[in-house]
Amino acid sequence: MIQKSFDEQKPTLYVVATPIGNLQDITYRAVETLKSVDLILCEDTRISGKLLKAYQIEKPLLSYHDHNKHLREQDILEHLKQGLSLALISDAGTPGISDPGYELIQAVIREGYPVVSIPGASALLAALVVSGLAIQPFVFLGFLPRKQSDKKTLLTSYSDRKETLVIYESPLRVETTLKDLHHFLGNRHVVLARELTKRFETIVRTTLDSVHEFTLDTRGEYVIIIDGALEPNYDHLSLSEHVKFFLAQGLDEKEAMKKVAKLRQVSKSDVYKNYKVLHKD
Repeated sequence: MIQKSFDEQKPTLYVVATPIGNLQDITYRAVETLKSVDLILCEDTRISGKLLKAYQIEKPLLSYHDHNKHLREQDILEHLKQGLSLALISDAGTPGISDPGYELIQAVIREGYPVVSIPGASALLAALVVSGLAIQPFVFLGFLPRKQSDKKTLLTSYSDRKETLVIYESPLRVETTLKDLHHFLGNRHVVLARELTKRFETIVRTTLDSVHEFTLDTRGEYVIIIDGALEPNYDHLSLSEHVKFFLAQGLDEKEAMKKVAKLRQVSKSDVYKNYKVLHKD
């Protein structure tokens, strides 16, 4: 499937980035697009209404969010079939990032309609470029799973990765998340950014060992950026000691032995025998 975005006039879904805080952070093209479409899809009509009022944009709004996405999808596709062009915006930033926008985008593509990006503000990029940590490569994890076992599985899977990690977190859970990051990833440089582009923009640059020394504001969502892992060197550890190293990080015996076998390029049976011989009940 090839999309020629501007070669033919077809009903289109425009994915429009909006400000993440400062209302001036919107492009001329975004304003023109919002003024030209027939309908604007948004998460919260009250929040988006303030933005549209500021730029004298008078277009009908239709709510589209996590709680009604399945009910709305067919209605939205029907609007496209009727020849209407639509804009998709989120409460802040670029749609499709940590919101259900990507599901709608997939549905529109399946139906054969163009999806056109109107780029602009993004909290994860705004935080990353001022963090002082390596900008590339990086991995965006979004919001971490709420369930502790799922969080453990996710973070331990990245414990040896070199990429800078970018995470979103609510102010009420940020301290718990930082403790989990320290537990599963060890001590690393970390940057916390909140209220980006707003008057009270705050950026904390520290380490996971020392972050508890700072009083973190419980207002405004956080972008957390964590250093990637250093090149690991386990030559000083025996296979048994290496297993215990991962056990101390929260892995169970099976996970720890499997990881040691992979990193040391030995068979899982060799790791098992070595560890069990030295740790008989």
